[in-house]
Amino acid sequence: MSKHDLVYLTEDASHDAIIEVINEEAFGPGRHTRAAARIREQGPHDRSLSFVCADDGETIASVRMTPVLAGGVKGHMLGPLAVRPSHKNMGIGRELVRIAIAAARRKGSEAVILIGDPPYYMPLGFEKVAYAALDFPGPVDPNRVLVVPLGDDVHQRLKGKIGWRKCEAVMPAATVEDEGFEAPLRVYGWPDIRRAFCFLAQHKPRHSGLEPECSQVKSLG
Repeated sequence: MSKHDLVYLTEDASHDAIIEVINEEAFGPGRHTRAAARIREQGPHDRSLSFVCADDGETIASVRMTPVLAGGVKGHMLGPLAVRPSHKNMGIGRELVRIAIAAARRKGSEAVILIGDPPYYMPLGFEKVAYAALDFPGPVDPNRVLVVPLGDDVHQRLKGKIGWRKCEAVMPAATVEDEGFEAPLRVYGWPDIRRAFCFLAQHKPRHSGLEPECSQVKSLG
């Protein structure tokens, strides 16, 4: 396997079964009792911000995003993030996180929150939330509650209960002039270029004259 075989796609319902297998491999049956899982049980995740990685047509990694209200912040909780054992230590998880954060920023999310290991996530832009600032529906280590602030005064407003919220389905139009705009898909290898164009056509910026081009299909540097 080479990274030229990898393609990152927006999740859809056809991925549900294999994502369940991947999460079972990574976290086991005890994952359903964790505080983050209890939030995810309150309502559906946001498929428009959830992504998979496929290797030659086989889904081998997944990240999901769930809309949450955290104190006074309308954000998203990242997770589960899981990669099959055969594809670990290849940067796939980090790339899924990058794609999910970029998509959340374009959608207008105020923050991306997770419970995870600071040494892994802080180099990806996450910061520690103030100790015990958020009240989770279950036990959690406050030192592992992290956030990427995307809105104004996020840390000041991250105080109180955190739970699922109903998420608006409409994504605001983005333009190439928007700070940080990137297509949320990176494709490796010309065999997958048709799927890339289909994705970009659905998510292209809504201003005149811009069509998906090869320059928008980026390889991992």
